[in-house]
Amino acid sequence: MIPSRINELAHRAGLEARSLSVMARAGLMPVKAPHKLPQLAFQMKKYGPFGGAVAAAAVQHAAYPAIADERGEITYGEFDTQINQLANVFREKYQPGKTVGLLCRNHRTPLLAAFAASRAGLNTVWLNTAFSAKQAAEVATREGVDILICDADLAAAAEDLDIPVIIADITKPEDELTAMVAAGSPTPPPSPAKPGRIIILTSGTTGTPKGAPRTEPKGYTLPGALLDRMPMRSREATVIGPPLFHGTGLIMTMITFGLGSKVVLRRQFDAETFVADIAQHKATALCMVPVLIQRIIALPTEVTSAYDTSSLKAVFCSGSALQAAVSKEFQDRFGDVVYNLYGSTEVSLATMANPDVVRAHPTSVGTPMLGARVAILDDKDRPVTPGDKGRVFVGTVTPFEGYTGGGHKQIVDGMLATGDVGHFEGPLLYIDGRDDDMIVSGGENVFPAEVEELLISHPAVREVAVVGVEDSNFGQRLRAFIALNEGASLSEDEVRDLVKENLARYKVPRDVFFLDNLPRNPTGKVLKRELVTWE
Repeated sequence: MIPSRINELAHRAGLEARSLSVMARAGLMPVKAPHKLPQLAFQMKKYGPFGGAVAAAAVQHAAYPAIADERGEITYGEFDTQINQLANVFREKYQPGKTVGLLCRNHRTPLLAAFAASRAGLNTVWLNTAFSAKQAAEVATREGVDILICDADLAAAAEDLDIPVIIADITKPEDELTAMVAAGSPTPPPSPAKPGRIIILTSGTTGTPKGAPRTEPKGYTLPGALLDRMPMRSREATVIGPPLFHGTGLIMTMITFGLGSKVVLRRQFDAETFVADIAQHKATALCMVPVLIQRIIALPTEVTSAYDTSSLKAVFCSGSALQAAVSKEFQDRFGDVVYNLYGSTEVSLATMANPDVVRAHPTSVGTPMLGARVAILDDKDRPVTPGDKGRVFVGTVTPFEGYTGGGHKQIVDGMLATGDVGHFEGPLLYIDGRDDDMIVSGGENVFPAEVEELLISHPAVREVAVVGVEDSNFGQRLRAFIALNEGASLSEDEVRDLVKENLARYKVPRDVFFLDNLPRNPTGKVLKRELVTWE
């Protein structure tokens, strides 16, 4: 037992040493101003990794822009002061352990509130901006939300809540939230007895989104894992595409803050505006999900080439499967810059495919990241033969605590079940599909992803989803839903013929439907449960 513990401590020490090295290389550690290191350490110890992130950045980058949004730009020094002001108001109004709900689009307000809550010892729950009033009330009640900060245009979703609601309107110079900030003291608040928890909701593609809290990182392996792979550096700019309530958007925002770089936010995603923001801010990094990449490449080439995007070095992509045809078109236009992450709200960071892998092996999700273990296990929780398919398990240094409403994922040898089926080819991981997405048709197992990858490669197809529906003869049959590019045409028989010519006959969809757009949640994932019952 003791040697095992010693080995574990030595392993963690090695991870931390490597993480600190890559953080220093990226500019997150003040190697050129070592006298500032004690100040950084003090801020992180005082407020924790989340609450202290902006305070630490302000030590080195006080005059550099922290955020650019519809209200303009705000520097790290100004933003840190506002966080202190709001944290002091929170401390006067609420006891530690209370929970702040955030129902906001992408702008400075939810970040300001989340950082202030953490410094005041309050929890924060990031609510989905697509919630109806009923959903918002259900989730807020389950998560114990005591106060809600809500965008003005989302106020209808807060109608059923019997708690204080503070309205934010980033389109105006002042709102209720800015009035609260103005009333607070700029003096840094004392360290909370315990920093507030951050609760991100799962995507909810198969039911009501669940709260998935995790412990605050006790070291630097999480940022180290990303910076070990991605060429992000201090005092640059990152344009954020996905919602901040989605783990992908929030983690890249935090990495950008850690570097003292500028975070570029917009309340609504518009493809051409997004490309224009790269040029305007000379952005070196983007945070994307696959559906947003699809919207970018749907723009005519003459539109995207009109903007100078030569500053771009890294596109962080996560959230759902990145199809090969989509990544190829994007990298053909913008260069080999896509870093495709495999992970989830529950398991955090698992593997990453660097641009060379995305180019040469586009259906792979790459190799395990710093601090991550990935194993493929059979139905009896035993490792499969290398190359065979099985259930994907991931172990990381930021463990998932279990869902706030109860329940957990299966754990084997300290690794969490992802719910995916996959296999390794050499060092590269491939995800074959969701365990519960597998279709059994006539005794044959089919994963929709393989059929989707083929169909999306057709030049007429803009987006596609394949599901299984009940069939009296075969148990299940395949049903394909396709959205075509503008002006394109494709027949049901042409779809079937394409699959028949390239895949096994039992993978040919019996039903083919053409839609204007596939149903998606705000993070871009296709809502397949709606397609299964579609008539």
